Amino acid sequence: MLQYILKRFAYILVALFVIVTITFFLMRIAPGSPFASEKSLPPEIEKAMNEEYGLNNPWYIQYKDYLISTAQFDFGQSMKYKDRSTNDMIAESFPVSLTLGVEAMLLAVGLGVLIGVVTALYHNKFPDYLGTIIAVLGISVPSFILAGLLQYFIGLKAGWLPISGWNGFAYSILPALSIAITHMGFIAKLTRSSMLEQNSSEYVKMARAKGIGKWTTVFKHTLRNALLPVVTYLGPLFAGVITGSFIVEQIFAIPGLGKYFVTSITNRDYTVIMGTTVFYSIILLLGVLIVDILYGFIDPRIKLKGAKKS
Repeated sequence: MLQYILKRFAYILVALFVIVTITFFLMRIAPGSPFASEKSLPPEIEKAMNEEYGLNNPWYIQYKDYLISTAQFDFGQSMKYKDRSTNDMIAESFPVSLTLGVEAMLLAVGLGVLIGVVTALYHNKFPDYLGTIIAVLGISVPSFILAGLLQYFIGLKAGWLPISGWNGFAYSILPALSIAITHMGFIAKLTRSSMLEQNSSEYVKMARAKGIGKWTTVFKHTLRNALLPVVTYLGPLFAGVITGSFIVEQIFAIPGLGKYFVTSITNRDYTVIMGTTVFYSIILLLGVLIVDILYGFIDPRIKLKGAKKS
């Protein structure tokens, strides 16, 4: 297992190098400059600012400097926010995005697995039809439309929950639901399909022949094997509920990292764009690694197979 983890870390480093390289050159070949919007900026001041941030250096010098600083987890100073570094912005706002993302992920996994199990157990019956409709609606409705609907009906009309801001648990419920429902639909469909496959297996038929109850069979036998596709989805899900919350954070006026990321794209703030992109890439790659490790705990056969190969 240790050799496998070290090998995967080597792959992660290679992937990060490719991501950093692509991000750097995409920013450099894009038209305009970070100071193009400053209409009243004198040419000499703009030249001095380009010199300060190294934008006048040859591309290979800029590329080398950026690789070195990124390797040291130093994403540089913002070109738009005075005396603010990208690291400071991440440290300040990422915990908010992380809290919202984790809450959305727990809702998505919990509700999705529950709906998937119920629809599989009552296959071709009313609970199955109802759960399938809920899952399909969750997949079909974009999170930003759902966010507006929740704000209007639950927040504004009913007055049950706040519609914007970040000042306690109540403020996170509507945005977390907006992010979670789409992923919940995918997880419900995955769980249902996997459960139906497991229900037709020989070991489930044997358990039922011994008189073991339906729900006991689910929790002791079926669910563990049926969760493998869901675990596969957890890595991209973890990154998706955080990176996918950019628009939702804007709608609900949440001071997360999405606010800086969206603003940095508008302002062409190179350092913030590249820093947040690399940061979220690290999260995604580590999430996929954790999912692969979890396979060994959920299905020991995968762990033994990996041990033989190593």
